[in-house]
Amino acid sequence: MNRRIFLRQAAVGGGLLLLPALANALPGTRGRRLTILHTNDWHSQIDPFPDDGGRNANRGGVLRRAALIRQIRRAETNVLLFDSGDIFQGTPYFNFFLGEPEIKLMSQMGYDAATIGNHDFDGGIENLAMQLRHANFAMVSANYDVSATPLRDRVEPYSIFDRGGIRVGVFGLGIELAGLVPEKLYGNTDYADPIERGNETARRLREREKCDLVVCLSHLGYRYRDDKVSDVVLARASKDIDLILGGHTHTFLDEPVTVDNAEGVPVIINQVGFAGLRLGRLDIAFPGGGARSCVACNNLRV
Repeated sequence: MNRRIFLRQAAVGGGLLLLPALANALPGTRGRRLTILHTNDWHSQIDPFPDDGGRNANRGGVLRRAALIRQIRRAETNVLLFDSGDIFQGTPYFNFFLGEPEIKLMSQMGYDAATIGNHDFDGGIENLAMQLRHANFAMVSANYDVSATPLRDRVEPYSIFDRGGIRVGVFGLGIELAGLVPEKLYGNTDYADPIERGNETARRLREREKCDLVVCLSHLGYRYRDDKVSDVVLARASKDIDLILGGHTHTFLDEPVTVDNAEGVPVIINQVGFAGLRLGRLDIAFPGGGARSCVACNNLRV
């Protein structure tokens, strides 16, 4: 099977979808194309930033994100929407409501899956479990064992989606909580090595579950100056991961980055900053023979 993914930039960051040109460039592949939308670290930023002359003045906000998502869904048949953690904390909405509006809004926007960020424990693990009762999307984490916590019925290692006959496996990986989050907030959550657990889960999705595409929702961080596990470190050590959609470091990538894995196959990494200021978009074609080609990447301003 040819697992190599080829990356081509198309109007990155400018908000141009270029759908007619894309369709003309790939005749006959439209029925085998998948659009992945993703966010990270939106930190309870429900409203746009205030119109105060600042760098992000009058940008972002859930209503604009929802409108952009609806626009893309009207244009595309096979769409998946993911989040890479730190949904909570950052505005008075969280201080007063402890995450309920955030989870309800994500459900209304039709998110398919998300992973847990360290700030999602800020109200305590019991609160996170309570708020996830409002979720109609999957919460996935492969390296947080929550079986001895209130999250035991709310979190799974991975989830599988079928869009137009394309089988997509999605799993989550979280950052080490010890020393970052007070222990009383995450309770009996057991952290496992993300590289080991990530490779185990990706292999299961590829070989046993027969997924055409394996996606990691990562809250590890894009890159560090030391050898701390990051998205880049994970990609280099991986074997069966196709996409890493990251969070935690609030990194604004103007375009996705490719890193060769342990077998020399490129892995695509993307991250879209923080506070819902951008919506990541990847259009992936499946022309046949097991190949996957990422034909357009747009980190869209909200």
